[in-house]
Amino acid sequence: MENLLSKEEMEAIINGDHGNAFAVLGIHRNKGSKEVFIRAYHPNTKSIEVIKKSDNSSLGFMEKLDERGFYQKNFGAGEDFAYKFRIENDLGNIYEAEDPYRFMPTLGDIDIYLLGEGNHLNMYKILGAHLREMDGVKGVSFAVWAPNAKRVSVVGAFNNWDGRVNPMRKHISCGVWDIFIPNITEGEMYKYEVKTDNNYILTKSDPVGFYSEKRPKTASIVYNIDRYVWSDENWMNYREEHNSFDKPMSIYEVHLGSWRRKDNNEYLTYRELADTLVPYVTNMGFTHVEFLPLAEHPLDASWGYQVVGMFAPTSRFGTPDDLRYLIDKFHQAGIAVIMDWVPAHFPKDGHGLVEFDGTHLYEHADPRKGEHKDWGTKIYNYGRTEVCNFLCASALYWLKEFHIDGLRVDAVASMLYLDYSRKDGEWIPNQYGGNENLEAISFIRKMNELVYGQCKGAFTCAEESTAWPMVSRPTSMGGLGFGYKWNMGWMNDTLRYISHEPIHRKYHHGMLTFGLLYAFNENFILPISHDEVVHGKGSMLSKMPGDEWQKFANLRAYYGFMYTHPGKKLMFMGCEFGQDWEWNSEEGLRWFLLDYPMYKGMQNCVRDLNLMYKGNPALYQIDFDYRGFEWIEHSNANDSVITYMRKGEKPGDYLIVACNFTPVVRHDYRIGVYESGRYQEIFNSDDKNYWGSGIKNEGFMMSEEIGWNDKPRSIRLTLPPLSTIVIKLIRD
Repeated sequence: MENLLSKEEMEAIINGDHGNAFAVLGIHRNKGSKEVFIRAYHPNTKSIEVIKKSDNSSLGFMEKLDERGFYQKNFGAGEDFAYKFRIENDLGNIYEAEDPYRFMPTLGDIDIYLLGEGNHLNMYKILGAHLREMDGVKGVSFAVWAPNAKRVSVVGAFNNWDGRVNPMRKHISCGVWDIFIPNITEGEMYKYEVKTDNNYILTKSDPVGFYSEKRPKTASIVYNIDRYVWSDENWMNYREEHNSFDKPMSIYEVHLGSWRRKDNNEYLTYRELADTLVPYVTNMGFTHVEFLPLAEHPLDASWGYQVVGMFAPTSRFGTPDDLRYLIDKFHQAGIAVIMDWVPAHFPKDGHGLVEFDGTHLYEHADPRKGEHKDWGTKIYNYGRTEVCNFLCASALYWLKEFHIDGLRVDAVASMLYLDYSRKDGEWIPNQYGGNENLEAISFIRKMNELVYGQCKGAFTCAEESTAWPMVSRPTSMGGLGFGYKWNMGWMNDTLRYISHEPIHRKYHHGMLTFGLLYAFNENFILPISHDEVVHGKGSMLSKMPGDEWQKFANLRAYYGFMYTHPGKKLMFMGCEFGQDWEWNSEEGLRWFLLDYPMYKGMQNCVRDLNLMYKGNPALYQIDFDYRGFEWIEHSNANDSVITYMRKGEKPGDYLIVACNFTPVVRHDYRIGVYESGRYQEIFNSDDKNYWGSGIKNEGFMMSEEIGWNDKPRSIRLTLPPLSTIVIKLIRD
């Protein structure tokens, strides 16, 4: 029989050096003689018999050209045909196997074009591992982007993790490698073995894998992402209205690993959380829940912010469908779900994206652009179209496949500035000499346009701590396109203010009021997040001055100020009952504190704040426009008192808020009002049910025809110590 293969090519296959194994292995026809021949490489085997699939007849044994397991058989002139192998291995075991090299590519021409262009928005439906049936055979298709690799193989138990056995087919125009492995199914663990141009062997998890082994193991797992049957149709049809700017947004921020733990300190699963977290959030009156990142990450201590699997929910708490179940239950309870999403950087773990194909594929090669030294992480190369496509597809994946309602984008400031946390000489200016990262800005705008264009009712939030303009303005106006921005300035100023002893607060009064100078520049969320209760910052309660009673009173008053201030609300878990200890991600919250009246009172206060907030459109309808707010008195620094109005869309729909940030009871405190009539206290943070002193404004306060605060009329109040009270005009 004529050997149509050079010895060099055969050696390249055996050594795992051949960059185009599909040109050698499988069934082929000699162009000159029209002869059909089959080649195969199966190490650790004694023989391979070819079986014709149409009638299951034997077509004879293949010739073993090399003892290391390279076979060939010539069938003479004829047509291609479907076949399989009957293999005897070195142990004498005989089994039948399909030949992966007889199957056609799993990428179509349009896929190849869009991947090469960097515009394949559903690339996760092509790349990664997918259950398929090809030519009547069930199996799994694998595809991965690694344009600069010499060879890429998929490895798993199905080939003894031997990278020489299943080298993949490379599509030169887009740099994607693919292969169909027959007769493997869901649950199969796999990785990609990458041989670099310098002949180094790398073993990588799937960048577009949908499920992973539980850390510290790192293999990807074949998972069917199309199986789950959702029960949230009503929610998905309605969520555009629920998530609009003129609706209440009170967010409960949660780290799933430490909200609660089992008695043995193990994690609750996604499904166990569906039975416990969903009713808790509902009962507390929150409208939204926000998860710290749930994409797969190797290090617990990163809280999920150093991601290796941008398409894989972490296996710490269960399967991807278990997470879908949790989200489904939140939606059925009328709660929107936000997830922290991290496109700013990724860790250096060897099984991840770093130097994926032996080159700086996902990251910049120059550390002045490609590395965060503070965090020990790599920075995505946003100027590379395929990387931009990878990240945009990830954003859409979570919104479409997991019904996530909103993405809170982490560390946006680090993306926007080339000199972020860098000294002179440690960064490279852009083409105009500035410090703006033009490529990152372009990516952010594209991502936001896609989210709002393709996912009805979904939204994005930016964690952005600088004065970058128009973060939450449409790209058509020159903005970045986010729906919301975290108001870090308000948070920092007001926490500094409330941390001062009351006797000193009059000297820092501007910290309380300054936020209203820019409150309507962006669509702000007021964040009391996890970042305020870690790294030695103490708990929210520990920031408060005074004795135990004053600490709780201060915090209740502060929360009352927050809930009545323009902007949507966010509160980290544990803050709602005044957890006394800094958050520790390695243990559950200190729920036993609720056995004590002061903590239970704090929880009651936050629940009632949520109920009042949701029940009064004046507190949320006009959050991002000056029409929704009016000062009554902002300059009474000596008494540390501020009073203001929050207004709704309907004429005459307003609430009056008075905050007293000293422990002094102020009787007959007069404030100006517009309308005559009866006014009633509807919230008081000093209520006895909240562990307050119980000083309140009983019954009705009648307006008097005495002008005050530039208003034609006024009412007299009693301001409880360290309190926020809310007053409403009672209309008959």
